[in-house]
Parts: sequence; C-alpha cells; structure tokens
Amino acid sequence: MEGLFLVLMRTVVPTAALGAVLLVPGSLSADALPPAPGAGGGMRAPRADAPTAAELLAAVGGCVQVSRGAYRTDASAARETVPVCGKTGVVHWKADLDIDCDGRRGTHCNERTDPYFSPMTAFTQSDGRYLSAEQLPFIVVPAPSSRWRYADHGVKGGSVVAVVYRTQVLYAVVGDSGPAGVIGEASYAAAEALGIPPDPRTGGVASGVTYIVFTGTRVQPIESHRAAVIEGERQARAFVARRGTARTAPGPWG
Repeated sequence: MEGLFLVLMRTVVPTAALGAVLLVPGSLSADALPPAPGAGGGMRAPRADAPTAAELLAAVGGCVQVSRGAYRTDASAARETVPVCGKTGVVHWKADLDIDCDGRRGTHCNERTDPYFSPMTAFTQSDGRYLSAEQLPFIVVPAPSSRWRYADHGVKGGSVVAVVYRTQVLYAVVGDSGPAGVIGEASYAAAEALGIPPDPRTGGVASGVTYIVFTGTRVQPIESHRAAVIEGERQARAFVARRGTARTAPGPWG
C-alpha cells in the first residue's frame, strides 16, 4: 500500500498488509523512510512548515455557500444539512465519512465485504484501470446536478484534497463520484489513514470531517499518493498564507 501521510507532528503510515500501524516522527528525512510499493510510490516525511489541522480550519473559516441547496450525509438521512462552500482557491464542506470500497477488487473491498460494491470508479489510473479504494486515499464528490456541478468550480478527477479530522490532515485526491444528493464519503485507505474504522459495512464516522478541495489542481498520475502529499502541502501552505492564519490558531474543539 502506498504511504498514507497524516500531516501533523508525525507521519502515520498504515501497513494493512502487516496488520499494524507504524508511527514515524515527522522530523525524519525522506531518505530515512523505507520505500513503499505501488505506482508513484515512496514515502516522504512532512515538511516542518506543513499547515496543521487548526490552521487549515481557521483559513477556511465560515461558509460562503456555492451549492444551490444542501446535501444529505446519507441517503436515509431525514434532512439536507451540508452545503458546499467556497473561497478563492478552494471548495469545502463538513460532513460525515462513509466508506467507499469501489474500484479494483482486493482483500477488504469486494462483493463479499461490501453489499454495495462496484468494480468501477468515476476516474481511472494512468494505465486505464479503476482506482483501488484499499490502496489510494481518495474522496467522493456528488454526481453533477442542478444543486452543484463540481466541474464548474474547478474540481476534477485527481484534484488534490486536504481531509481534516480532529487534529489530523490527510492529503488525498478526488477519485470517485456518488449519488447526486449525498455528500461525505472517502476511500477505505483514507479512512484507515485517519484512524477511522474502514470496514465498508460498519465503519466510518458520523460527523466532524472537513473536506477542502483545492480548485484547479490535478495530481498526475492520480494513483500517486506521494504526488498528492507534495502538491497538497504546497497548496495548503499557499492557502493558509493567503488567509494570514497564525500557527497558534485554535481548532473548533478549543
């Protein structure tokens, strides 16, 4: 599995194949980290100036709504409560995190483990294959509708995303699209990296996840998580700098 980076004062590298989680101090250089398998692989320690979760949330601030209405967090939810918001350079929303296990079959994502499994994703790798939800941290955007069309706001397959959960930041890509009226979903690998239960039947988290998509960006190849981290950190630093956010800015939890 490619390296999955949580940009805080540490790097969290899930190693599903070993059934363990390795904690690596953020101060280690890239050369000190072991190589990871997969296209565009390799692990890279976060830079010291990578924005924190609190800084990103402070830079996002309130919501300037860009969607025509709000979304449900689940198809069965009683109300539409989540708008898509926008600022220069980003669109963002705060929702739950449901598990997307679609794409290439694997040990954890297949017809046996996920009753709603689909072998396809909206976007494909550079070799034409569908993405692997087990290996690649990605998020799901709602299918285009009169409510909101993501392409009209500079969002496409491979757009870089900062997913913020509690004090953690995960850089990922836009990798799939879902129901037109529902928002708040990310891949098995994304959930696992954030410490959220990734099981497609019972996993996920009910609230508290902020998705920040950097508009006009595109990771190439889309399957390279290393490229997503590098570009994500660059975009995040620029975004925080534009907002003039101090490094001591508090998060929503205090």
